[in-house]
Amino acid sequence: MTRLTTCPDDETVARRAAEHVTRSLARSREQRGAAHLALSGGTTPGRTYELLGADAEALEGVELWFADERCVPPDDEQSNYLLARRTLIDPAGIDAARVHRMAGELGPERGAGAYAEELLAHLGGDGLLPVFDLIVLGIGPDGHIASLFPGAATLDAGEQAICLGVSDSPKPPPERITLSLAVLRAARECLLLATGAGKADAVNAMLGEPTRHVPASLLARERLTVIVDDDAAPDGPPR
Repeated sequence: MTRLTTCPDDETVARRAAEHVTRSLARSREQRGAAHLALSGGTTPGRTYELLGADAEALEGVELWFADERCVPPDDEQSNYLLARRTLIDPAGIDAARVHRMAGELGPERGAGAYAEELLAHLGGDGLLPVFDLIVLGIGPDGHIASLFPGAATLDAGEQAICLGVSDSPKPPPERITLSLAVLRAARECLLLATGAGKADAVNAMLGEPTRHVPASLLARERLTVIVDDDAAPDGPPR
């Protein structure tokens, strides 16, 4: 069953999320001697990253990855990597060798192929999907996660797909790179954050019956933690 926490405001969501990430990374290092964390973009995750960036010890030895990226240069204001660099990577002094960014400037197909190879080199092999310890996700008002949009062909990429190029995103820019649904579902845990009344319908739909029309509803619910504020809270219990 999905673990759902409701907080009074967006700042409390960010603080709860930062505490959750810190505990999860510590547990991963204790159990496996390493921790692999994938990040998403967005306002709510951004504040969480600021709180994490102020605690360099919590990120010691952690390998940072990305759930998706726009096909823009790494210094572009739309870049998820730039957000992470400003809020978390630079403040915490994380070694560049531990930061695995998606090369959006290569374009969707080349960028996705290069990232899949890097993931397999570090986290996969022998036909197995890469397994992250934790993936931080936001949710769009339409229920999209990473750059997996409602009804998109990428949702049907199959269980062996790792990283996908997107050329027709309904949100600008149209070209993106995203982890596959199979990789999101294979993670040891996903942490999904939502704040604001504009996300309430999406959170409700996510907790309803799984459907391609709401990609977030397709996550592995037994390994999903959701933290929302009162404005984004669902009107029923999680399933």
